[in-house]
Amino acid sequence: MSEDNPKNFYRGRLAPTPSGYLHVGHARTFCTAWKRARKLDGTLILRMDDLDPSRCREEFADACKEDIRKMGITWDEGPDVEQSAHGPYLQSQCSDLYYEALVRLWRKGFAYACKKTRKEIRGAGLLNPTKDEFLFPQEFRSSQVEDFSQTPSKTVNWRFRTNWGDKISFPDNRKGNVQFEVGRDFSDFLIWRKDGFSSYELATVVDDQRMKVSEVVRGEDLLVSSARQCL
Repeated sequence: MSEDNPKNFYRGRLAPTPSGYLHVGHARTFCTAWKRARKLDGTLILRMDDLDPSRCREEFADACKEDIRKMGITWDEGPDVEQSAHGPYLQSQCSDLYYEALVRLWRKGFAYACKKTRKEIRGAGLLNPTKDEFLFPQEFRSSQVEDFSQTPSKTVNWRFRTNWGDKISFPDNRKGNVQFEVGRDFSDFLIWRKDGFSSYELATVVDDQRMKVSEVVRGEDLLVSSARQCL
C-alpha cells in the first residue's frame, strides 16, 4: 500500500470503559467514529479502557463488543484481531507503560506528588466557569525538592504541573476552534492515583500516541479532557 494512501494516515478509535452497559451517547459517538474511518479509508481501533479493576468487568467488555457489532460497526485493530500491531489493546495490561510515562514527566519537572484531599480542594472554593469542577490551587503545590536518584512512588497521587494563564486551543469538526484557559477551566490534574493506577488523562495520551491515533471522536462533555491531554 502506498505511503500517500489515507489508510496510512487516518487512525480513529473506539475506547469504551467496561464498567457498565453501553448507552445512547456511546452509540452515537461510536457510529460517528466508524463512519469517519470508513469515509476516509482509514483504520479503526477498538481499545478497552479498563483501568479500574474495582469497576470494570469482563462481562461488560463482552457485552460492549457484542452491542457494537449489532450496530454494524467493525474495527480493524483490537484485542480480538490477529496481527494487530499496536497492542496491548486492554489498558489493564499497560500499567508499566503508564508508569514509565509518569517517570519521564517527573524527571522533566512536569509531575509532583500530591497529598491534598478532595475535601481540602473543595474547601479552597475555586470553581471552573461551568461550576462542575473544583480547581487545584497553585498554593497547594508541593514545595518538596525532588530526589531524582529515586523513582516515583506508585502509592501516592501525582499531578501534572500546569502553567496558569496558558491558553490551549485545538480544532473541533463541529465547534470549530476550541479554547480553554489553564487556571480558569482546569488546573493541575491527577495523572497517577495512590491506589497504584494511572489516571484516565495519562493512560489515554500514552495509548493514543503509541497507537498513532490521528483523530478522536468523543462527547462534548470531554472537550476539557482534550485540552488537558494536549499538554
